Amino acid sequence: MAQTGVTPIKQKKFTREAIRKDFAKNKVRYLLILPLIVFFIVFSYLPMVGITMAFCNYKPNLGIFGSLVKKFVGFQHFTDFFNGMFFWRLLKNTIVLNVWNLIVSFPLTILVSLLINEVESKMFKKSIQTISYLPYFISMVVVCGIVVDFCKSTGVLGTLMYHLTGKNRNLLGVADFWRTIYIGSGLWQGLGFGTILYIAALSGIDQQLYEAAKIDGCGYMRQMWHVTLPGIRPTIVIMLILQVGMLMASSYEKTILMYNPQIYEKADIIASYVYRKGLLEGGYSFSTAVGLFNSVINFILIVVTNNISRKYSETSLF
Repeated sequence: MAQTGVTPIKQKKFTREAIRKDFAKNKVRYLLILPLIVFFIVFSYLPMVGITMAFCNYKPNLGIFGSLVKKFVGFQHFTDFFNGMFFWRLLKNTIVLNVWNLIVSFPLTILVSLLINEVESKMFKKSIQTISYLPYFISMVVVCGIVVDFCKSTGVLGTLMYHLTGKNRNLLGVADFWRTIYIGSGLWQGLGFGTILYIAALSGIDQQLYEAAKIDGCGYMRQMWHVTLPGIRPTIVIMLILQVGMLMASSYEKTILMYNPQIYEKADIIASYVYRKGLLEGGYSFSTAVGLFNSVINFILIVVTNNISRKYSETSLF
């Protein structure tokens, strides 16, 4: 058999002695990562014990484990939610809002990234990036306050709507306007910041590919289609997987700061329902069950999307 001249890589054996030597050699690195490990254990893993509240009638005086032993109800809270009068409305509102948000914001973020990348003046390019990033660092409470003021009958958007339609009304009191306002304010706040990853990916594309494309007679659009988009395709796929995995995870903070009972028909989503039932009405176990259902659906979505991506492309999240 012919020798290829390639030395095979030896697999390390994780024996007790090897682990001890590795720790002695890299103890500073392990100490640096220790606070991060502690953080995730304390704030991500230990709170998962609270999931058991979904299967009992939680009583603060009994504690989580005491309630689980004495007030165990199994899947009763899940059954009550699925059979409840608001289940289909909540599910529909959550899915429709997030799907529309994905359809609008995802391609628009890529488009804006491509446009910013084409700006030749470095000073002008950095100015555009800075201006577009700034809204992201404004507190959600402040952003929602601005939206509420703008949408009042006497606000900027309310006054504009009055001159266009002759109707003087609070826009946040009209259910049909809710999703447009929610998605539009989200674009204003997060569109610029969302371009960071794509611009970073664009900067890593080999410029010789563009030169070769120009020599072959490719114009701007063909260069974008055959060089730019394939160059950032892995980033696009990863971001799409993450976005699809969050289709059921709308932010309750923004919703509860902007909605009102008049528009529950379109604005009430699972996240806001969990907040209302859990914190305002004290239904801790029921809200935990609803939140757990939401998380399980998100997990299934991200796994399915990742498997589809891994099957039909070379990129996957895990």
